[in-house]
Amino acid sequence: MSFYRPTLSELIARAEADIDARFPGADSRVRRNALNVLARVHAAALHGAYGMIEDASRFLPDVADGARLERWASIYGLVRKPAEAATGSVALTGTNGTVATAGSVLVRADGERYVIASDATIASGVASAEVAAEIASTAAAMVTGQELTFLSPIAGIGATAIVEAPGIGGGVDLETDAGLRARLLARIQAPVRGGAASDYRYWATEVPEVTRAWVYENWDGLGTVKLLFVCDGRADIIPGSGDIAAVEAWIAPRRPVCADVTVAAPIADAIAFDITLTPATDAVKAAVEAALRDLIAREAEPGGTLLISHIREAISTAAGETDHVLNTPSANVTAAAGHMSTFGSVSW
Repeated sequence: MSFYRPTLSELIARAEADIDARFPGADSRVRRNALNVLARVHAAALHGAYGMIEDASRFLPDVADGARLERWASIYGLVRKPAEAATGSVALTGTNGTVATAGSVLVRADGERYVIASDATIASGVASAEVAAEIASTAAAMVTGQELTFLSPIAGIGATAIVEAPGIGGGVDLETDAGLRARLLARIQAPVRGGAASDYRYWATEVPEVTRAWVYENWDGLGTVKLLFVCDGRADIIPGSGDIAAVEAWIAPRRPVCADVTVAAPIADAIAFDITLTPATDAVKAAVEAALRDLIAREAEPGGTLLISHIREAISTAAGETDHVLNTPSANVTAAAGHMSTFGSVSW
């Protein structure tokens, strides 16, 4: 049961009612009446006590947040996954020999700032400069061809820089309280035992951006272990080769010496939905798409089944929807071993 903290106004009203009940004929609601003052003083003190109780209600690890959650996590050897800055390169133009010095700041149209990592010298009219986002987060991602401008113009260098392929990316948000709490509870409820399936899931989710993992024992013979994982915080949750290498490197020194571990990404089976929607407004379409994405994020797993009844339910609960016909898929969607259902598209 959640803890409820009464408002100061509620406590004042309670105190006034209690005084009036115990002193027949008294009216503690009259301003500047001694009883009115006492009611407010009592309510203020009680409000402070409720505040301390509310704070104490968040002492346990399953409800802790902020610094208190981090302290609980540290007891079990866990730390909050740090934010990482997005990096990439930009193309500069200008006069030969001119240098864009390290530390120079470029700015995106919305104010996001990027810092040049090392000196870049113009040669043949152009130069490529490595940049990193000033604030570590996923919000700093940029695609090839987008423009940045110098915060302080540099003589001999064009004011505009163009993002080079493959873009600016790799940024990671600071792990949320919810993410850290989930890892902490998993660690408490399934302590490390030296190679259990839960251990591999625990090790995998210690790696930045990894959110879920699945473990298959003896998948290719005795002593073999296969681990599949995803990164839910991305638009494309299927991990790439760099992610796989990072998880392999993290698990290698922790796994039992006799275990033959294979780390891989699930194969995405994108679902193409076809829906006749009423009303077919842009707002309702967006709500339906968001509901379908949320359903897949919650229920899809390698080799798993996405129930058509749940798909219909997700569409029906979308804000603004009054009726729909789900044309495709027409039955439960079952992924093959090693495959995983992902959101593909919606045709209306």
